[in-house]
Amino acid sequence: MLDPRLFRSELEHVQQQLLRRNFQFDAEAYQALEDRRKEIQVKTQDLQNDRNTRSKAIGQAKAQGQDIQFLLDQVQDLGDQLKAAEHELAEIQAQINTLMAGIPNILDDSVPAGKSDADNLEICRWGELPSFAFPPKDHVDLGEPLGMSFELGAKIASARFVVLTGKLATLQRAIIQLMLDTHINAHGYAETYVPYLANADSLRGTGQLPKFEADLFTVSNDPTFYLIPTAEVPVTNIVRDVIVDAKQMPLKFVCHSPCFRSEAGAYGSDVRGMIRQHQFEKVELVQIVRPEDSAQAHEALTAHAENILKILNLPYRKVLLCAGDTGFSAAKTYDLEVWLPGQQKYREISSCSNFKDFQARRLQARWRNPETGKPELVHTLNGSGLAAGRAMIAVMENYQNADGSITVPEALRPYLGGIASIN
Repeated sequence: MLDPRLFRSELEHVQQQLLRRNFQFDAEAYQALEDRRKEIQVKTQDLQNDRNTRSKAIGQAKAQGQDIQFLLDQVQDLGDQLKAAEHELAEIQAQINTLMAGIPNILDDSVPAGKSDADNLEICRWGELPSFAFPPKDHVDLGEPLGMSFELGAKIASARFVVLTGKLATLQRAIIQLMLDTHINAHGYAETYVPYLANADSLRGTGQLPKFEADLFTVSNDPTFYLIPTAEVPVTNIVRDVIVDAKQMPLKFVCHSPCFRSEAGAYGSDVRGMIRQHQFEKVELVQIVRPEDSAQAHEALTAHAENILKILNLPYRKVLLCAGDTGFSAAKTYDLEVWLPGQQKYREISSCSNFKDFQARRLQARWRNPETGKPELVHTLNGSGLAAGRAMIAVMENYQNADGSITVPEALRPYLGGIASIN
């Protein structure tokens, strides 16, 4: 959520910044609400003062033996007016809060202009694309003989679920373990285990609610719970309503979890295979930092995700998302896209974002600045380090052989009992 003070003091600037996202902010409607809020707030304060003054007069009149019924009636009438004004003020504030909750973050100045992913800015490429003496297959054709079954997934649940058995299931687990070990031992993250269900407050805090409720799976209960779409939600909520000690910062968490997404509206090539599933595994990186450190932390977190791709020797490219493609809560995002020979294209495997204080304001996540002694909002960042299923299919496609077997990357062999191939 953006700072309300920006709307009161720099409304035109905010409107222009939001236009970079092609977000049409109705400044007139907001200003009308804000003007009415101020008017009712002043009225409420005047009524409170008037009632307090007349309440004191009742005591004085009573002490002098005067008839106080007229004053009592006045105080009662003022109380009724005050209650009505307070109710109207609460309604107006609720409307403003609802409006504010639907406004995306202001973009960092370094984010390029653009309307869609076609306008994203490629920063670099790493690794050599593999060459094959045979037509490379995609992970679906490779996986089905090796224990990847979308038919069983559909039988047990529905489309966009998969069952992995045998060495493919072990391969995914090995990739997860490699990622966790690397982020903990080489990058200094603290391993974290969290609930896979989250309440509405947690999802509001990180920006999934109310805008993206259609993308969530709901568990009917009282209160309502949601299956987490990413570990970002529960991990970032660790600091909700917390004032972090400056000496503890930065906080760096790594968490492996399943993720659940309805993928409403997804279609086309994304639907085939494991590219876009309702349930998938991911290793998430989350950092909680001082505001002045977030730009540097964003570069470092992205490099940590890149390092996994380098360890696995998977070709990838790094892109800076343009204004029109940057997510609702993010101020700036890098996507890492791994090369998939079966599709002959780069596909997203990690999205690393700096949210600045957007999530922190919703979460009331703060730190105590030792220079001022006052609590201030932290900056939050996160990124996939990596999506495990997509990492597995990237390994399968880049390390495939003519006979359909998969050569196991050197870095994964210790996690697979030393085996050199999967067939």
